[in-house]
Amino acid sequence: MDHDYPYSLETLAVRAGQERSQFNEHSEALYLTSSFVFDNAAQAAARFSGEEAGNVYSRFTNPTVAAFQDRLAALEGAEACIATASGMSAILSLVMALCSSGDHIVGSTGLFGATQQMLATMMPRFGIQTTFVAQTDVAAWEAAMRPETKLFFLETPSNPLTEIADIAALVSLAHRQGVLVAVDNCFCTPILQRPLDLGADLVVHSATKFLDGQGRVLGGAVAGRKVLTDEVFKFLRTAGPTLSAFNAWVLLKGLETLQIRLEAQSAKALQLATWLEKHPSVARVYYPGLPSHPQFDLARRQQRSGGAIVSFTVKGGRAEAWKVVDHCRLLSITANLGDTKTTLTHPASTTHGRITPEQRAAAGITEALLRIAVGLEAVIDLQNDLQTGLSLL
Repeated sequence: MDHDYPYSLETLAVRAGQERSQFNEHSEALYLTSSFVFDNAAQAAARFSGEEAGNVYSRFTNPTVAAFQDRLAALEGAEACIATASGMSAILSLVMALCSSGDHIVGSTGLFGATQQMLATMMPRFGIQTTFVAQTDVAAWEAAMRPETKLFFLETPSNPLTEIADIAALVSLAHRQGVLVAVDNCFCTPILQRPLDLGADLVVHSATKFLDGQGRVLGGAVAGRKVLTDEVFKFLRTAGPTLSAFNAWVLLKGLETLQIRLEAQSAKALQLATWLEKHPSVARVYYPGLPSHPQFDLARRQQRSGGAIVSFTVKGGRAEAWKVVDHCRLLSITANLGDTKTTLTHPASTTHGRITPEQRAAAGITEALLRIAVGLEAVIDLQNDLQTGLSLL
């Protein structure tokens, strides 16, 4: 893609990263091979040592995976990107690559349940401690810092309450002390938010979600400054949390429609959130695109729209929330998100069910909370499906 001017995001999503083979294919090639053949022994040695660039073994070098990495890096405005087998393996790779025993992480209480579980229960085995603080309280992040703090890890908007962290403010705070900042950009993707433009050092993705967009494959990625992603690559090469070539090919196809999907889903989410906020059986709606959201102004500055995730609490508790879920016939009862099909989940008993009740309380995950990941169906059909259960409360 040689050019003298910057391409827009929608063009990069379709064109970036492709390197055609000798067959000059129009669609990206799928390289299903475990290894690659060398011209001679000297080239093999040079490839293995890193003296010569090129493919070696698909655990850490594959042309299809490289195309996905390059395209996502272009979309995020990153110097480089490393793809992994899943979103959680991307987070694991980042932490294991950049932190050592004795290091300290400051993370948000609003992090995804599995992320909290990893940082709170697994990382201490390796001597890496994490302090969790309120996502929106910059002073709390500062108070949690120690001399050994190595990393701020945040997820904005948060899952599932869509709390918005002030990325620029946290970057300013962290960088004054030489601390790295990593942002989970799963909900917004680079279409709605580019954390690296706000000063973050790294961006993390569960490519399984919006980047694929149709619930087909697992994938993850870490993008950012090359000096940092090089460390992630070293971990990937040795430990092997590798993205398969097939999954990378599917994700490449997903990126081509990312912008039009997310813009349409975000518009439908705003419609649904507005309807829910007026419903007599709904206690509260959490959606960054509503003026009632506590960080509405920040979201308008930091994001291009409110996104496609709407969470809300019903009047009651678990029994009432489950009644809404169980009476849905159109919405898919599944914990995945980012799909063209709208999904519905009860976070307290699913995505955040493994963290402690105290952690759930700190994160605001109540028994009355439901999360909707809005797809591409007609909003009136989503409303009618939810109305069946809501009308019984």
